[in-house]
Amino acid sequence: MQTELEFYQLTAVGDREINQDCMAHRVCADYAVFVVADGLGGHHGGEKASHFFCRGLLLLAAIYQEQIKTKGQAAVKDWVAATVVKMRELFADDPEVRNAHTTCAILYLDRTQVITAHCGDSRIYRLNSREVLWRTRDHSVIQELFDEGLIGERDMGVHPDQHRLTRSINALIEPSVDIQTFPAMQSGETFILCSDGFWEAIKEPELLLLAQPESGKSELKKIAQMMILRAGGRSDNVTVQWVRKL
Repeated sequence: MQTELEFYQLTAVGDREINQDCMAHRVCADYAVFVVADGLGGHHGGEKASHFFCRGLLLLAAIYQEQIKTKGQAAVKDWVAATVVKMRELFADDPEVRNAHTTCAILYLDRTQVITAHCGDSRIYRLNSREVLWRTRDHSVIQELFDEGLIGERDMGVHPDQHRLTRSINALIEPSVDIQTFPAMQSGETFILCSDGFWEAIKEPELLLLAQPESGKSELKKIAQMMILRAGGRSDNVTVQWVRKL
């Protein structure tokens, strides 16, 4: 996969005091994994939760990558569960662990399949140059309102309940993630992984701009900066990973 993928990532504190987002990746010869996590919790608890989740996921990647070849989604579920155990170890005796939560958006790629795993409202988008093929479904109050037809896609980022999640990850609780398998990534396709600080202000034409053949690092940086400015001094942390198959 190393010679087949082009990828960029960035994170910004926005208008917050600290950045509770985290991102990580590993790109090997036969597989690649990308992850975005958005921490929630007082003081630095959320920051620790997101960082410990990303660190644990990559520490265990090689073990579970072998299992994914034969067990697929079941192995990904075990991988996430083991990552939460690793989070617990990293928190050790830290009292912040009880109130420290994180979202996650995980993208696993190999030459035969795409597997996604997510919890909360960090998202994964799959795009080609013409359209948004799909995005992950948030675990949030506003996703439920959207599913019921009460609000539109553009309303989700500005709704007063935008930050009310129905599911998140905590080191003391068995995780509940949605896992899906899709056909392998095609040449020219683009994946975007992002925290809600990125997607809440973006418009579909801007997403599609990131999927054009000539797009890359400069376009990603410009759009991320635009998302912060568009928030008018109330920007959340902004984190995004851009993955393209050559």
